[in-house]
Amino acid sequence: MLKKNLLGCAGLALLLLAAGCAMPPSSGSTVDAPAAKTLAAPANPPPYSMLRTEGTRWVKADGSAIELKGVNLGNWLMPEFWMMGYGDNAPVNDQCTLEAVLDRRFGLAQRERLLKLFRDHWMTQRDWDLIPQFKLNLVRLPFIWSVIEDEKNPRHLRPDAWHYLDDAVAQAQARGLYVVLDLHGAVGAQGTEHHSGCAGQNRYWSTPEYQRRTSWLWQQIAARYRDNPVVAGYGLLNEPWGSTPEQLAAVVKALYSAVRAVDPKHIIILPDHPKGLAAYGKPGEQGMHDVVFETHPYPGFFGWGKPGLEVHRDWLECRPDGGGLCQWQARMAALNTPLYIGEFQPWAELEPELSGQITRASFDAYAKRGWASSAWSFKKLSRTGGKAPVNWGLVTNAAGAGVPELDFEKASLAEIENFFKLFGSVPYEVNAPVLKWMNSASAPEPFRQP
Repeated sequence: MLKKNLLGCAGLALLLLAAGCAMPPSSGSTVDAPAAKTLAAPANPPPYSMLRTEGTRWVKADGSAIELKGVNLGNWLMPEFWMMGYGDNAPVNDQCTLEAVLDRRFGLAQRERLLKLFRDHWMTQRDWDLIPQFKLNLVRLPFIWSVIEDEKNPRHLRPDAWHYLDDAVAQAQARGLYVVLDLHGAVGAQGTEHHSGCAGQNRYWSTPEYQRRTSWLWQQIAARYRDNPVVAGYGLLNEPWGSTPEQLAAVVKALYSAVRAVDPKHIIILPDHPKGLAAYGKPGEQGMHDVVFETHPYPGFFGWGKPGLEVHRDWLECRPDGGGLCQWQARMAALNTPLYIGEFQPWAELEPELSGQITRASFDAYAKRGWASSAWSFKKLSRTGGKAPVNWGLVTNAAGAGVPELDFEKASLAEIENFFKLFGSVPYEVNAPVLKWMNSASAPEPFRQP
C-alpha cells in the first residue's frame, strides 16, 4: 500500500518523494489469461497511432514525424542486482541463481509468491507517474521468457502470463506512453552476462529447441498485441552477443518471420552485433518491412573513454572527421532502415548541471534523426541512498533511506518479504538536473566554446 506523499505533486519542484503522487488506478484491466488472445486498446484511448517506418525514420501511421524519447524499466521483470545495491561478486546476482536459492530453501510455490511480491513493489503508481514528468513518451520493458511461458510445461502459457505486460501497456496508455517489449532474457540465455538472466550459460545458440520455443513465445506476444498501437515495437533479443554475426542474423530473421506470420503491422527490432550488421544485409531487399536496428552506445563506459564532456561531444558531434553518431547515420542510410538507441547512459558521473544538459542533448540528437531512444534506467537504488555520481537512475532512494544487502541464503522468509516490500515505499530522490533540462523550453548548448 502506497503512503500519501506529504509534499504533494509539486511537478518540477519535486525533489523528494515519500511515495509519489497518488492517482486512481488505471482503467485498463489486468488480464490473467491462459491463452493468447488479442489485447486491443481500451475504449476511448488517447490519440495513439500504430507506428511504422519510412526510410530511416520512425513515423506515425500517416507518415507524420514522431519523437520517441524514453527510459528502460530495468530490474522489474528480470532482476539485475547491481540496481539494488549489490556488488558484481554478490553470491546471488542473476535471476537463475535467485530462483535456485529460493526453490531450495522454500519451494517453487513460495519462490513464485516472492517474485510476485518483488515485481509488485518495484514498479508502482508513483513510478509510472514520474516517467512523463521527465517529458518522456516511451518505455522499454525488459522481461525474461519465464514471465510468460510456463517453465514446467514448455510451449504453454503461465496461468498469469499476461499479468505484467498487460499492466505495463495499460499504465503506459493512461499516461500517453508507448511501450517497446524487450525480450531481455531468452530461454537458455543468449549471452554469458547476468543480464541474460543466467550468467555463464549462453545455451540459446547451441540448443535449437530453445530457439523454437522463443519463436513460439514471440508468436504468443504478437497475437496478444497485434492490434494495440500502444506497443511501439517488439525487441526480439537483447544484446544476443553469444553468437557469431552470421548465426545472429539467421536466428533473428527466423524470429522476424515467426512474428510476421501473426502480426503484419508492428515494428520489429533487430539487434546489432559487436562485429557489425553486415550479416543481415539490406532488410528491404529481403522482403522485410517495418524493421529497425537496435544498438546500445555507452560513451564513457565499458572501455569507451572516460565519463566527461569530451566523450559525449565526440559521439554527438561526430568527431573526429564525421565519426561518432554520423557513422551510424551513414550506416542506416545505406540500409534504408531506422535506428533504435535501446540503451544509453548520458548523465552518470558528470557534474550535475552538465549531466542534465548532456541528457537533453543526447535525446534531441537521436530524435532529430528520426530515431527512438531509451536511457538506462528509470530507477537504481543503493545501500546508503542519495544521488551518487555513479548513479544510473532517473530516480534513486533518498539520502539516509538506504536499502539493506540481504543474504538470500540465510535470510528468513519474512526478511525477504520485507526487503521486497521496501521497494514500494522507500523515499525517492529525483535526478533534478535531468528533470530541469528535459522540461526546458530552450535546448542546452553543452559543447559551445566559451
